Amino acid sequence: MQKVHSKIESIAGNVITVTATGVRYGHLAQVKSGHGNSLAEVIQLNRDKVSLQVFAGGRGISTGDEVVFLGHPMEVSFSDNLMGRIFDGSGVPRDNGPALEENLIEIAGPSVNPARRIIPRNMIRTNIPMIDVFNSLVESQKLPIFSVSGEPYNPLLARIAMQAEVDLIILGGIGLKYDDYLYFRDTLEEGGALSRTIFFVHTASDPVVESILVPDVSLAVAERFALQGKKVLVLLTDMTNFADSLKEIAITQEQVPSNRGYPGDLYSQLAARYEKAVDFEGAGSITVLAATTMPGDDVTHPVPDNTGYITEGQYYLRNGRIEPFGSLSRLKQFVNKDTREDHRALMDGMINLYASYNETQEKRSMGFRMSEWDNKLLKYGELFEAQMMNLTVNIPLETALDRGWEILAECFEPEETGQRTQLLEKFWPKREQVGAAEHGEG
Repeated sequence: MQKVHSKIESIAGNVITVTATGVRYGHLAQVKSGHGNSLAEVIQLNRDKVSLQVFAGGRGISTGDEVVFLGHPMEVSFSDNLMGRIFDGSGVPRDNGPALEENLIEIAGPSVNPARRIIPRNMIRTNIPMIDVFNSLVESQKLPIFSVSGEPYNPLLARIAMQAEVDLIILGGIGLKYDDYLYFRDTLEEGGALSRTIFFVHTASDPVVESILVPDVSLAVAERFALQGKKVLVLLTDMTNFADSLKEIAITQEQVPSNRGYPGDLYSQLAARYEKAVDFEGAGSITVLAATTMPGDDVTHPVPDNTGYITEGQYYLRNGRIEPFGSLSRLKQFVNKDTREDHRALMDGMINLYASYNETQEKRSMGFRMSEWDNKLLKYGELFEAQMMNLTVNIPLETALDRGWEILAECFEPEETGQRTQLLEKFWPKREQVGAAEHGEG
C-alpha cells in the first residue's frame, strides 16, 4: 500500500523533507504539485524525518503538495530492446523511441561476492598501441583515465567504444556538454558501433540527481547482460562530475564537509561503483573504464586521490597522448604473457629507451653536446611518439609489436637494445624492412 503525505516540512534547493515512517533509503516517491508530477529519491533518514532529492528540482513545489512513497528503489528496464538506444539518467528515452517498461530491475545493488569472482585472464584489444602494447586492458578491470579539462578523453572513449573487442558497450555520460553528447552519438552511429551500445546520458542542464543515477543504471544493466554471458565494457565520463554532484547534495543537506567540501563517504561512493567490475565464472564480465578529470592537473585532488586507492592502475592523458610513465595497468601481467613471446620484453625495452630519450632532451635543453648515442635516442624518441604514442595510430597488437622492432632497428644496433639474443634472432627486422618505420609503414 502506497503512503501519501500531504505536508512537506522544508524545501532546500532540490531536497525536500517530510515526516514519515516505514520508508527505506534509496526508495522512490512521487511528488504531486500544481506543475505536474516528479519522481524523488530518499537520500537521508533521520528518525522520522525523510529527505528526498527531487529529480526535476524543487522549483514549483510548495509545502502543501502530496508526496507518495512508491515502496521500491529506482528501477530500469532490461532487455535486448535497450541495444542501440539512448536514455537519460533515469532511464527515460532521449532518442524519441518508445519507453521501455518491461522486465524492470533495481539499480544500485550490492557488489558481487569476492568468492564468486575469478582471476582476470583475458585481454580486451583496442588497436591503440599505448594500451594494447604498454598497458593492456583486461576483462573485469576497473581503470580511470586521469586527465585535465581540454584533453581528448571523450574522443578516446568513443574510439575505444568503436574498436574494443567486447560484446556490448554501455556508455554513461555524466554532466556532458551537449556538444559532447552529440559527438558520442554521431561518432558511434557513423562508426557502426551504436547497434551494440546502450547510452545513458546526463547533460549539464539536467537535474543533478540524474548524474548520480547514471553509473548505477549503467552498471545494473551491465550486470544483467554479463550474467547472460556477454563481455560488457562500461565507459563512464566524467566521474569528477559525479563526485561534484555528491558534494552539491551534501552541502544542501548541511552535512559536515570533508576534504575540499566533498562528503566524508566519497571513497565509499566511488568504490561502490568501481567494484561492480567482475568476471563471472561460467558467464560474462564487466570492465569499467572511467574518465576522471583532475582540477588544476592535481592528482592529490580528492576525486583522483580516492580513485587511485580503488582502481587497478590508471591511464594518464596529457598533451593528447597516454603518458607511458604515469600510466599503469596492474593487471597487464595476467594477459601479456600469453599474447606473443616478445610482448613483455619489447614493452620494457622500449619504455627504458624512451626514459633515456627524455633525459637526453633535458641535456640538450641545457646546452650539452650530443653524443652519437644521444642522437640515436633523439631519433628513437621522435619515432616512438609519432608511431606508438599518437592516439590516431590504429593497428592490431601484433602489427604494433612488429612496428616496435622496426623503430628499434631504425635507430639502434641489435646489441644496443638490451633484448635477449633469441628474441633478436626471431624478431629483428631484415635489412629491407629497416627504414619502413621512419615512414610509418607496416
